[in-house]
Amino acid sequence: MMGDFEKLLGKETTVLERFVKYRIGNLHDADDVLQEIRIAAFRGFDGLKDISMFKPWLLGIARHKVNDYFREKAKTLEIPIDDLNETVFTFGAQGKTTASVVRETLDLLGGKDKQILYLYYFKELPQEQIAKRLGLPLGTVKSRLHNAKQHFKKRYPYTLKGEKLMNTKMPKTLPEYTITPADQPPFSVKWEEIMGWFIVPKIGERLEWAMYDFPERKRTEYMVEEAVARAEVHGIEGVEILAKEYEPMENNRIDGRNFNERRLVAQITDSHCRILAESHESGGVKRYYTFLDGDAFLGSWGFGENNCGNETHISPKGDITRNGSTVTTKDKPFLLDVVGRYTVTINGKAYDTICVMDVANYGGEGVVTEQYLNAEGRTILWRRFNADNWKKDRYQKLWTEMFPENETLVVNGETYVHWYDCITDYIL
Repeated sequence: MMGDFEKLLGKETTVLERFVKYRIGNLHDADDVLQEIRIAAFRGFDGLKDISMFKPWLLGIARHKVNDYFREKAKTLEIPIDDLNETVFTFGAQGKTTASVVRETLDLLGGKDKQILYLYYFKELPQEQIAKRLGLPLGTVKSRLHNAKQHFKKRYPYTLKGEKLMNTKMPKTLPEYTITPADQPPFSVKWEEIMGWFIVPKIGERLEWAMYDFPERKRTEYMVEEAVARAEVHGIEGVEILAKEYEPMENNRIDGRNFNERRLVAQITDSHCRILAESHESGGVKRYYTFLDGDAFLGSWGFGENNCGNETHISPKGDITRNGSTVTTKDKPFLLDVVGRYTVTINGKAYDTICVMDVANYGGEGVVTEQYLNAEGRTILWRRFNADNWKKDRYQKLWTEMFPENETLVVNGETYVHWYDCITDYIL
């Protein structure tokens, strides 16, 4: 096993070092974090059931260790650790990194405050050396450092005003609905929507959709999307989508704003629909991520093996089986399958649909989704479930404890709890 581990680690060393050193600018610190990753990977290697998943497993460890590094930086800046949420530990579809939040907050301070905090926390210079470098008395350095820390804490985390909220057609409360199993077998469907974004990437398409938390059924955020132009990314042609997100949940905000604007480039092939690139502005900088950026892109925007995207021709495969609220799956990656035919009655209309279930792919480990598609391949209703212990370290409770009245599923013997739904203006 030791030989297998060293062989696999050696194969991914370049990718691992690039991943860490692109995120941690201090090379000494980056080397320390890399060593921690190697140790953690060695200790956990026996628990890796599928060695073909070594690379994503290793990079998952790396993400955690990099996040831990920035947590410690945040602590030294006297940022209350409880105030740091998921928003500041990820980027792309899930937000941004702690590093950028801290640095961008520093950019809001005066030059003297920024200078002394940078020297003390990021360069890790003792106060005596700072005094010598700046030609100041030690007492002045101590006083200035104290004041700079107070100014930083007042600014952190900073927020920017968003675009004025628009008059959306999406209701503030999710309409009541019923989901009734049908006697007929599931039908096959051509599904060309972007996974998780609900719009078909064809010029002229426009869509509004919203998210609703349970059990309150209140709207938490809504999106306006439009396919605006042809676009090319690294020689591959697709369609550019302008996506405006209003009132996003805390973990979906960019720079703390209550309005996000992104541009996606997506492509439909004969068999799949996938995202090729995403861009947004953060910290006054236009940021781009493309399918060539590897795991930095795939973790937030990719889907399927090697970012092949979601299948466009959907029919039952037998990989996922559902009997009422009990779900069983085959032991294989990228589980997405049709599990039955249902009549969804919502907003006074009845829709003949198939239910497409996704297990631990789009939302990651511990997430299951249901997507009810009609014969035209359009989403009627989308529902998310979390494993009972999903992110327990952060929430400090099981999901059955937080939402005891919410619906549950049992997937391969594990309980999952309903969290939120999405609907589009297609059904309004």
